[in-house]
This record gives sequence, C-alpha cells and structure tokens, in this order.
Amino acid sequence: MKKLRSLSMAALVASVSFSAWAYDGTNCKEPGVCWEPKPGYPDKVAGSKYDPKHDVNELNKQAQSIKEMEARNEKRRLNFVKTGKFVYDVEDIAN
Repeated sequence: MKKLRSLSMAALVASVSFSAWAYDGTNCKEPGVCWEPKPGYPDKVAGSKYDPKHDVNELNKQAQSIKEMEARNEKRRLNFVKTGKFVYDVEDIAN
C-alpha cells in the first residue's frame, strides 16, 4: 500500500513539474489569443504544399449519405404508421 502511495505521489509531482513547462503566453496578440504556428510554417497557406486541395465529390459524400439515410428512415416511418410493425430492412418494405 505504501508503494502505491509513493508511486501516485511521484506521478503527481511529475505532472505538476510538467505543467510548469507550459506556454506562458508571452507572445499573445491579446489575452486568450495565444495561437502561434510551428516554426517554419508559412504565413500564407494558399498555393503552398500546405494548401488543401479537396475534391468537391469527396466533400459531398457525407451530405449525400445523410440524405439517403433520411429517405430510408422516412420509408420505415411511413411503413410503421401504415402497418404498425417496424421493418428495418427497407428492401423488405412493400411499396
């Protein structure tokens, strides 16, 4: 039991000492705005190797899948209202 206490005390001391190395906010633009880029990160991102080039179809995949999900749920809901039984598989629902 004493060994466990000494280990937990050591962990507490280590965590307190690591927090002393945290960013002190000396380069803040204003209080609470202390974000700084890593050294070597460019000021302007557009046109550099850091510029994300997203495909529009890739970005719309989630929106499309959500629309399809909502359509399936609507079919399930209408079938439940009509029959009183919930059917998960939309292909099993008679039109």
